[in-house]
Amino acid sequence: MSAYQQIAELKKRMGESIIGQQVVVERLIIGLLANGNLLVEGLPGLAKTRAIKALATNLEADFSRIQFTPDLLPADVTGTEIYHQVDGKGEFRFAPGPIFANIVLGDEINRAPAKVQAAMLEAMEERQVTVAGTTHPLPALFMVMATQNPVEQEGTYPLPEAQMDRFLMHVNIEYPSVEDEVLIIDLVRSEETAGHGGPDDTGQQEVERTPQQAVFDARKEIGRVHVSDAIQRYMADLVYATRTPEKYSKDLDRWIDVGGSPRASIALDKCSRTHAWLNERDFVDPEDVHAIAHDVLRHRLMLSYEAQGEGITPDQVIDAVIEQVALP
Repeated sequence: MSAYQQIAELKKRMGESIIGQQVVVERLIIGLLANGNLLVEGLPGLAKTRAIKALATNLEADFSRIQFTPDLLPADVTGTEIYHQVDGKGEFRFAPGPIFANIVLGDEINRAPAKVQAAMLEAMEERQVTVAGTTHPLPALFMVMATQNPVEQEGTYPLPEAQMDRFLMHVNIEYPSVEDEVLIIDLVRSEETAGHGGPDDTGQQEVERTPQQAVFDARKEIGRVHVSDAIQRYMADLVYATRTPEKYSKDLDRWIDVGGSPRASIALDKCSRTHAWLNERDFVDPEDVHAIAHDVLRHRLMLSYEAQGEGITPDQVIDAVIEQVALP
């Protein structure tokens, strides 16, 4: 099978176990193919953990989960050196932490203290960790999906802007429809039944897994997706509008304190090309840019107190930016 067919099968298998959250499934695939990290925000019980586990289960990849708590130490994430004594001789050996996996779920990352967040920042951006002066590279296929609860603030440490900017996309998860919720109940019931079918049923089923090479092949094809000069300028104009809102409208000028960095333009380009490739096109059009603009930009905008007081959301600001910037 071609790389596209293998990725399409991966997306299909994930969709069978994640009902009502197709946007999350697609964003996970985009993040994987664009070689980026995702910040997923949603209330408890909306399948954030299930989604990332579904990706790891259907992909030939190692999975690890880090439950962030205020008492966590950097060594609990990166690993540490442990003293070993063999035949009367002692030496320190590095014991890798849970960050050394292909797919890493960082649950409730905003509960992690500053030192742990700093350790995660190096791993996410540099794809390496440094322990006792020695640098250890992370796997070639590496992706962090961090989650946070938008309503619970007790015992949390808000992520600094520098780390927020490291995330390729910020995905919001909403409640499923009533129809989808009925299907979710049926799905969970069938899974429980399959796992307890009788004394000879181990509950283990052979799962078809997409090889990692399919991801690397897909990335090469995505790198060849054509982006015209006009579309490239359009993406840069969108980000530039968040930095100079006074040139576009009075409302944008009132709402935006700090706009997106060049990293936002790079993320728009990567995700737009990936979105076009997933839709079987070898070129990017404005629809691809609009499809992922909110996920790429919503965590990179710092809104003014005036905007927050008026109840203006980042998505509303991004809508206004798209409306103000001329199409190519």
